[in-house]
Amino acid sequence: MAADGVAGAGPRYFADPVDGPGIDTAAVAALADERLDFRFKAVPAAAHGRSVRDWLATRPALDGLGTPLLTLDAAALDHNLRTMAAWCRAAGVRLAPHGKTTMAPALWQAQLAAGAHAITLANLPQLRVARAFGVQRLLLANTLLDPAGLAWIAAELDRDPGFAFASWVDSADSVRQMDAALRAAGARRPVEVLVELGGPGGRTGARGVPAALEVAAAVLAAPTLRLAGVGGYEGALAHDASDPALAAVRGYLADLADLHRRLATDYPTGTPVVTAGGSAYFDTVAEELTPLARQVPGTTVIVRAGAYLAHDDGFYRGISPLSRTADATPLRSAMHGWARVVSHPEPRLALLDAGKRDLPFDEGLPEPQLVRGAGPLTGATVTALNDQHAFLRDAGPAAPVGAVLRLGLSHPCTAFDKWSLIPVLDHADAENPRVVDLIRTYF
Repeated sequence: MAADGVAGAGPRYFADPVDGPGIDTAAVAALADERLDFRFKAVPAAAHGRSVRDWLATRPALDGLGTPLLTLDAAALDHNLRTMAAWCRAAGVRLAPHGKTTMAPALWQAQLAAGAHAITLANLPQLRVARAFGVQRLLLANTLLDPAGLAWIAAELDRDPGFAFASWVDSADSVRQMDAALRAAGARRPVEVLVELGGPGGRTGARGVPAALEVAAAVLAAPTLRLAGVGGYEGALAHDASDPALAAVRGYLADLADLHRRLATDYPTGTPVVTAGGSAYFDTVAEELTPLARQVPGTTVIVRAGAYLAHDDGFYRGISPLSRTADATPLRSAMHGWARVVSHPEPRLALLDAGKRDLPFDEGLPEPQLVRGAGPLTGATVTALNDQHAFLRDAGPAAPVGAVLRLGLSHPCTAFDKWSLIPVLDHADAENPRVVDLIRTYF
């Protein structure tokens, strides 16, 4: 039976309450049996041939790992899980975190155990990973048009009554293609879809409420689809927390709420979904959309923040609602880079052994924080990354050749994808951190 299936129960829909863990916990636990070898650049050669479980039992320390390295902090992960769960409860919203950030089933399990309603993903390969680990409630924040992919989803829905899936759609043409592919596949359960509303200059999504209403009408006429609500992504319309940016976000959310109200009498469900909210504006989403629960009874408001779990020392540190709101409990960065000084060719220049292949750089360069065994590093900056090197300026004698630096990182969405296995430290601020877990990713 599926992880949260109920014998004799009818098919599950996306907004239905969660039963059980929502993921195949045995499949996640089996990751501890994987053998360590050359595929995993984070673990030393001395660990090769051991299982994850056996190597962790030796209580390895950070000092035994090489560089370059990406690590997670167990204490910060736990803090962020509890903080975001508490915020969602207080705000009256559900959370469907964007699993593409980590692509780590063990972390998805932790998020679901902390109260997440579903896992959000972005494409078909990611969906296949999630179903391989028995994730029971999935939201695709995208339109699925691949006929083979639609046939696979249809087969998954027909095979597993406990599996609930919803996809976005933003045009009548997309509706027709989805319907044709599902008919050809012989789908028995309708695929739930949310009409995606976009904004001028934004990403995907119907441009304007009238266009979105036409998409909804096409969905209602397609027997293989079921109109489950509306959604979109406000983060494509702003990139900071300035007044103009927040005004653009609020304007978009007002249109999304208007679309939902106009569709209230057309929904074939008593629990329609409204979803928005990446990791930058989920507070504004809650403020603007939670009144819909009174205006359209049964409405389920879902935010999709994904970066909150790892957080960062860059972009999200500055823009997260829990960082810029005075009375909020701030998130903590749970990811760090570690790199060794391998060259000091000029008085003001040192080269580190970590680069673009190892660390994120698209939303800000790594931030030097400390030198292992020596303490905080101030005044130094990373000014550029090559494929395998970082350019460290103005560290001077505080970072001699051979020194290991801890780096603060920006944007977890482009950090996890560079590592197939990530060590979790008990506490990154400890004098000699211990490795307490290894997180497997699937990108």
